[in-house]
Amino acid sequence: MSFLNYVFGPNLYMEYRGVPEPQRKMYEAGAVEKFGEQILSTLSVMWSVGYYTSPLLVTFLYRRGYLVTDSMPTLAKITTSVGLIVIISLVMRGLGRKQSRSYSNMIKALVRAKATKAPGDANSELRRFDIEFNAWPVDFDVKALTGDTKKPVVTARRREPIQLATLPCEAIAYLAIKTFGLSMIYPGSVKLVQKFMRPMLISGRAKLIEDDNGIRYKVKTIDSNEIDTLFIDNRNDNVGNGKTLVICSEGNAGFYEVGIMGTPVALKYSVLGWNHPGFAGSTGTPYPHQDKNAIDAVVQFAINNLGFAVEDIILYGWSIGGFSTLYAASVYPEVKGVVLDATFDDVLYLAVPRMPAALAGIVKVAIRNYCNLNNAELANEFNGPISFIRRTEDEIIAEDNHIDTNRGNFLVLSVLKHRYPNIFGASQLNKAKGLLSKPLEPYSIPAADEKLCMSRLITYASDEGKSFPMNIGADYSEEVRNLMAVFLLRKHLRDYNSTHCTQLPGEFFTMPWDIPTEQGFVFT
Repeated sequence: MSFLNYVFGPNLYMEYRGVPEPQRKMYEAGAVEKFGEQILSTLSVMWSVGYYTSPLLVTFLYRRGYLVTDSMPTLAKITTSVGLIVIISLVMRGLGRKQSRSYSNMIKALVRAKATKAPGDANSELRRFDIEFNAWPVDFDVKALTGDTKKPVVTARRREPIQLATLPCEAIAYLAIKTFGLSMIYPGSVKLVQKFMRPMLISGRAKLIEDDNGIRYKVKTIDSNEIDTLFIDNRNDNVGNGKTLVICSEGNAGFYEVGIMGTPVALKYSVLGWNHPGFAGSTGTPYPHQDKNAIDAVVQFAINNLGFAVEDIILYGWSIGGFSTLYAASVYPEVKGVVLDATFDDVLYLAVPRMPAALAGIVKVAIRNYCNLNNAELANEFNGPISFIRRTEDEIIAEDNHIDTNRGNFLVLSVLKHRYPNIFGASQLNKAKGLLSKPLEPYSIPAADEKLCMSRLITYASDEGKSFPMNIGADYSEEVRNLMAVFLLRKHLRDYNSTHCTQLPGEFFTMPWDIPTEQGFVFT
């Protein structure tokens, strides 16, 4: 084993599965490795600070005369000294790692896994270790698929040519989204946040792997990002829900290690979690086009590598993860269903109120050009079963916890209006808004009325198919439209008395309602 493998190898966080009790064993570096690593970390921080303050630093050195010809030998000596310190620190780190049995076993497993260049079980030895994920071999590369011309590469959204009059606004919007804007929309992509959460992520990942037999995979997207995923296979549980795969898309500060996977896992579904580009082990940046390519690669991985049929997949999204979920649903309309929890209709209507009113125009340009998360548009491209869960105490997608301002209300009504335009007229939409202005009571539509509503839907769908928009209701009276509107609203939406970030109880995770007909689903 080359000494350089130890010097430049990845950080080791934990060793588990098959090691002596206790199984979850955090890796502790020895004194030599720790000392070398601390020096390298300090120099790295100093380099980062110097890089970002380089204009000021160069000005300071120039004024002090350090950049003149006479001072060059001194600067050369300083550079040589720093280089020597780096070399000594690297050697110390390598020596310390080589003395560690755990690190030696890991680096040997990593070298063997890379040599095999094969996914899955070929990396089983390496799966005993939790390491810096950039060193993990790729398990599935979507570009290796052949013959799939159905889904084009998703690229950045094309914008209209910039007009001279709007150039200042466009420039400010571009700088804003590139500097702090995207970090505000996706705080989980901020490295400082990830560093703070690292112990929780390592612990959560270990729990999923050891308690639930999870397997971690690296999935490579069409735009060459590497996505960190974890799969829990419950297909051998013949009495549970294991034949159905739930693909979980997390929120803007959520990670699969500590996120929404827990709900379907507890219900014994097979579950596939993933982290957005730029989150934890995933590379890239969570711009919409990169996020779309990421979820597409994850679904392709589930189909082509894990062996699930599209019809056996439920797409589950929480909060901003609803965007990823709805995009996947628009590309894979045959999925079993879509479950959206605490999801909004359009991120623009969340961003504008949180910024000074004078900046509203810039915010709109930044969102529409660079981060256009319009869930309402995507939802109307999906023809299958869909359900919504609204948090009655939501403090994130509602203004001052006022339930009538919850952006989930607008998403639900947009979908229902699109799917049943003759039922949801102005009067019915106002009635629905009134119902949504307060927590919904437990479902209590009289049995006779429910039977009548269901009968109308089944008869129409059996004759005309279930493609949307559905023209049912054109000849209904106002009273019947009102009844049908309330029925459909209650069938699609459930209230959960909770704030935005609480784990969803299993009783709320159910198959989305669908019109029961004997005919197959019609896609248009």
